[in-house]
Amino acid sequence: MRDRACRFERVVALAGGIGGARLLDGLAAVLPPGALTAVVNTGDDFEHWDLRISPDLDTVMYTLAGLAHPERGWGLADESFRALAMIERYGGDTWFQLGDRDLATHLWRTQLLRAGMRLSAVTERLYRALGIEVRVLPMADLPRRTIIEATDGRRLAFQDWLVRERASPTVRAVSFEGTSEPAPAALEAVHAADLVIICPSNPYVSIDPILGLDGVRSALRGRTVVAVSPIVHGQAIKGPLAGMITSLTGRPPSAAAIAAHYRGLLSAIVVERGDEAGVEVPVHGTATVMGGRPGRADLARDVLRFAESLA
Repeated sequence: MRDRACRFERVVALAGGIGGARLLDGLAAVLPPGALTAVVNTGDDFEHWDLRISPDLDTVMYTLAGLAHPERGWGLADESFRALAMIERYGGDTWFQLGDRDLATHLWRTQLLRAGMRLSAVTERLYRALGIEVRVLPMADLPRRTIIEATDGRRLAFQDWLVRERASPTVRAVSFEGTSEPAPAALEAVHAADLVIICPSNPYVSIDPILGLDGVRSALRGRTVVAVSPIVHGQAIKGPLAGMITSLTGRPPSAAAIAAHYRGLLSAIVVERGDEAGVEVPVHGTATVMGGRPGRADLARDVLRFAESLA
């Protein structure tokens, strides 16, 4: 059930990955219709089998539609992989797991893009087809790819590092290639927001690609910006973030490290209860590990109430 009253009329959430998708699902459940806009990372996007893959946009889409695999968080529930198995039999490249129904998303997206549609318009069309009412915008319409610079000297596209290499090369730096222009609607949404929530996403590869686009950081100035820490008691719930914090900053993974990374942007941060130590901005400790949909809604309410209290 949606909350009846919320002080914020225009909430923008910056998101990527599974944690970001799950908090967006909670926010969508409790905010009034039309109040929430999500700006989603596209630095993970790449081409595979000549198809345009947008992992974060699809994780958010499947999650909001109630179709995501409940344990993995990525891909579809009740998925099959017969096409992948046949590609493998032919000797093709199968390091990236594409399910049979998931293929339909990538085929249709690629066809629409090749017909001349912008990624923002394609995304809207896909989401509406699945009955999703939340406004979800890609951070950019043109490619802006995340590059992992490893300590062994290699420069790897993000999916090559994360999936093909299983995130094993130690990260020395993260950089970006391609456009620096945000999707116009995404930048307009940030300018119009009265609350910006940075979801519990990997700051280096899910949020920094958004923040690095022209005009985004300046658009955040003067706004209430609340982050939710993706680190819980020194560990990442999913993904390689804990190791990245250590290799990139030399400090142990913690909520304080997340707050320090966003220094100068945040009004406050929400962390797992007990992780408040060392955080140098206003901090709220609560239960941040999201289970099913009720848990996502509970965290969303908690974040919104804390943001309201900052006034």
